[in-house]
Amino acid sequence: MNISRLLAFAFLWSIFAFAQENAATIIQRSTEANERDWQAVPQFDNSERDRNKDGDKTYAVTMLYGSPYERLIAIDGHPLSADRQKQEQKKYDDELKKREHESSDERSKRIAKYEAERKRDHTMLQQMTSAFDFHLIGNRILRGHKVYVLKATPRKGYQPPDRDSQVLTGMEGTLWVDHDTFQWVKVEAHVTHPVRIEGFLAEVEPGTRFELEKNPVAPNIWMAAHFATRSNAKVMLLVPHKGEEDDTFFNYHRAADPAKGTQAAHDK
Repeated sequence: MNISRLLAFAFLWSIFAFAQENAATIIQRSTEANERDWQAVPQFDNSERDRNKDGDKTYAVTMLYGSPYERLIAIDGHPLSADRQKQEQKKYDDELKKREHESSDERSKRIAKYEAERKRDHTMLQQMTSAFDFHLIGNRILRGHKVYVLKATPRKGYQPPDRDSQVLTGMEGTLWVDHDTFQWVKVEAHVTHPVRIEGFLAEVEPGTRFELEKNPVAPNIWMAAHFATRSNAKVMLLVPHKGEEDDTFFNYHRAADPAKGTQAAHDK
């Protein structure tokens, strides 16, 4: 190898090494931002529109004595009739009264169930930064944000800590990270080869994908704005199972009373 080729090789290698070091820094700082957001979730009320094969429903989500309560406010994008609104308000009032008078043991069990669900989802987000190697592939503008674009590929030797995380071993994806805040503006991942879920007779197949988008809702806090998932699997390793869901989240605001949420719910 002559000296010019050696210098060219050294230059290219230095660029690659810098990109990898920069990618690691971006992922570390984005992990810190995500953790900050996760801790803040119970401090906010919001609206949520869920669309799947069964229809389209919108809910006002209110933190109520330690766990959220979903009050139906629209169907297929149309507000409820006056009578249906009264019915849903009565359901809310009944639930509020129930939670106000529940025993400490009942409250603990209810909150523990909510926290267990949060922990499961949190673990999956955390595992995304452990299950993949990230490579910085460029910069662009996405939804008005200047972002780093990182390609995610399966990390050799990754050991999933639970059943939910096993699917990550067969996925790859792309992550768009805001330049200024290191928040995830968007993340997309899709299954590239079948993954058998141990302890559960199912196989997740290509065609399975998910997409998450986040928006700023308060200083240094971003929350989910859109989540879409498409599943393609075989149950009992034989029976096809397909599903789709598309959820949007909006109208985030600090809960008037994070413990009760009463005022926030009646104001919607």
